[in-house]
Amino acid sequence: MSADSYLTVRALTKYIKRKFDADPYLRDVHIKGELSNVKIHSSGHIYFTLKDGSARIPGIMFAAYANKVKFRPESGMTVLIRGDVTVYEANGQYQLYAQVMQTDGIGDYYLAFEQLKEKLAKEGLFSQERKRRLPRFPKEIAVVTAPTGAAVRDIVTTLDRRYPLAKVIIYPTLVQGPQAAASIVRSIEGANRNGHDLIIAGRGGGSIEDLWAFNEEPVARAIAGSRIPVISAVGHETDTTIADFAADLRAPTPTAAAELAVPAKQELIERMLSARTWLYRQAAARIEKEQNALDRLRRSFPLAHPDRLYRPFIERAARAEDALKRAMQQTLSDSREQYTELKYQLESRSPAVRADRLRQDLVYLENRMVRQMTVLQRERKAQLTGAMRTLDALSPLKIMDRGYSIAYRDGDIVKSAAQVTEGDSIEIHLHDGTLKTEVKNKTIRQKGEDGND
Repeated sequence: MSADSYLTVRALTKYIKRKFDADPYLRDVHIKGELSNVKIHSSGHIYFTLKDGSARIPGIMFAAYANKVKFRPESGMTVLIRGDVTVYEANGQYQLYAQVMQTDGIGDYYLAFEQLKEKLAKEGLFSQERKRRLPRFPKEIAVVTAPTGAAVRDIVTTLDRRYPLAKVIIYPTLVQGPQAAASIVRSIEGANRNGHDLIIAGRGGGSIEDLWAFNEEPVARAIAGSRIPVISAVGHETDTTIADFAADLRAPTPTAAAELAVPAKQELIERMLSARTWLYRQAAARIEKEQNALDRLRRSFPLAHPDRLYRPFIERAARAEDALKRAMQQTLSDSREQYTELKYQLESRSPAVRADRLRQDLVYLENRMVRQMTVLQRERKAQLTGAMRTLDALSPLKIMDRGYSIAYRDGDIVKSAAQVTEGDSIEIHLHDGTLKTEVKNKTIRQKGEDGND
């Protein structure tokens, strides 16, 4: 067999896919099984495996169909699926393409309700700590509901009857159908932008499908994220929605919501009348009490003799006046003394006076210096004369005038005959000249016991 007679993988896969597509039983399949490996893609597509005790088939549900599923598919759920089976050419594997998915056993709406309730509760959206207190006397109330119908009439009528001071603003809103959730969110956000005091969001009764917009996650988050307190008023007393849990207050009916939103006019009037009566009684009792106190004061001793009441103050004022005068006189005297002292100091420290004083001091110091120099000069002159006389008396020349002489040998003074020998040349200095001689003979005298020669 030639190679041209062999099929390609792609051709074989296409052939098998045409067989699947041509089978009428595979075009509309109703199948029951357990979900596993459920993955919800960011695009909205749901990938899963449907299995039973002995077989499994991969499946996919595109976003256009997945958006209509009321609950969140999870692994382990038993579901009823309607769709078709064909071959995915890329991997040659057949798989189930789901178009409708329902839970087996419990209703889709109930399951979706419980799943969303559990999810938001874990996030803390329903906690009491985040719920806000309703204003006691709201000035503006936003009503988020359908513009026609019994619900809006009941709310407006009740508000006008109970508290006509409040201004009511209707936000026409879709409350049923595929676009209802988005419409409710827009109305709540609009009411927040306009800054009202309170929001009532709701509608009249109906089936769970009719009320389902108030079970949508965007609506719950819009109510929880509202800066303005929200009262949820959906359906009848037995109806419960996710919006009821997210709201700051749940009302069983739209009429009850209006009653909870505002105080009753008649109750306020009765309270005001009661308060006025109480104030009258309190004022009358206070007036009587003060009147009695005034009467007692009028009869009291000080008011009966008012001169004695203010006499001590007059005396104290007189004494204070005398003390003030004395203090002023003393202050004036001290100021005069300070002025005189400052004037003297200023005059004594003036440049002219100070220069004259310094000039006098300079003359005095000059005269004193001259006197001291004269005395010192005289003393030094006398000391010099005495020293000269003493020096002259002690001078060797004076001694030599009396017949004495000095002998030198080789420049040294001869003080003893033992210093020279016979034949030495010596110089003899007299007062009027010098003699050079030669020693011919020498005689050394012995000292006596008394020390004399």
